[in-house]
Amino acid sequence: MTLDERRAQIRSYLGKVVTIEIDRPIGYVHEKKGNTWKYPINYGYIPHVLGGDGEELDVYLLGVSEPAERFTCRIVGAVLRDDDDEDKLIGAPDGAIYTAEEMESAVRFQERFHVSHVIKA
Repeated sequence: MTLDERRAQIRSYLGKVVTIEIDRPIGYVHEKKGNTWKYPINYGYIPHVLGGDGEELDVYLLGVSEPAERFTCRIVGAVLRDDDDEDKLIGAPDGAIYTAEEMESAVRFQERFHVSHVIKA
C-alpha cells in the first residue's frame, strides 16, 4: 500500500461507526524492542480490514474506562505516522468529543516511539 493509499484509507474512516476487537485491553503489558509499557486505554483493530502494514487496521479506543473485548465506536481521529507504514485510527463512544491535543496525549504512551501527529475527524 502506498503512502497516498494508506492516508486515503485512514481518512475514509473518519466519522464512521465501526466495531472493533480489543486485543490489548486497559492494563495490558507490552514488550517490544527492549521497551515495556502498560496500556492505559483499550487498543484493538477492525476485523478483516488491512492497514498499511498488511495486518488488521489498529484503533485506539478513548472514553472507555474498563477493559473491553469488543466495542462499537465512532472514529474521532487518527494517528498519522511519518516513520512507519502503520497509521492508527482513534475511536470513542458515539457522541464523545475530543480535541486533537487530548487524543495526542491519550496515545502518547505508544506514539512516543514514533514520529507521528494526530488529525481530528
